Amino acid sequence: MSRTQQAVVEVGVDEIVVRTGSKWIRFTHEWLESSEDSKIPSALNEDRTVSLDGKIDEMDIAAERTTWELM
Repeated sequence: MSRTQQAVVEVGVDEIVVRTGSKWIRFTHEWLESSEDSKIPSALNEDRTVSLDGKIDEMDIAAERTTWELM
């Protein structure tokens, strides 16, 4: 990423949290939630993909895309 901000990624068994400054997003098995009171349906799939807002992406691609949107 070519920005001055950095993001921190926390990976747990049941969730993935991405933080930058005071903003955050959290992936769970059922939702993508954000510090801006956003909550949309999602799924962490066993084949290492994420279903998010009608799209299926590899977990790292989905995390990168949502991090760019967060920043």
